[in-house]
Amino acid sequence: MKTLFGSFLAEIAGIAVALVLVVGVEFFSSIVHPLPANFDRNIPEHVKRYPAWVLGVVVLAWGATLTAATWLATRIGNRVAGGVVALLLACALIFNLAMLPYAMWFKVAMLVMLPTACLYGIFRVKPRPSTMMSHGR
Repeated sequence: MKTLFGSFLAEIAGIAVALVLVVGVEFFSSIVHPLPANFDRNIPEHVKRYPAWVLGVVVLAWGATLTAATWLATRIGNRVAGGVVALLLACALIFNLAMLPYAMWFKVAMLVMLPTACLYGIFRVKPRPSTMMSHGR
């Protein structure tokens, strides 16, 4: 039970970090590509007009977000916790890519970045020393 609860807390921490960083990415994009004064609530049209350089930065920022979230969940919990966070973030990212008309190169880049960043975050964590070893047994 303790391990299950610890894994759940690790997953919550990973998702919380991801949410904070995603808000940061959205804040960045709202500064460099603000909504027009005559915005008519048509988000897909706004997304179609994203400059390529902004999307390029977003690929890198999302990659960092995916890495940080899965790394933290793995570090606090274990690789299963990191995997759960990766799966949840993958669902969110795929939903976003499917719903909005991003440039095709951006969709491909994000789908390549997704497993790369998540696997890096999960497997970058060095295993913690076992309790027995730390007590000299």
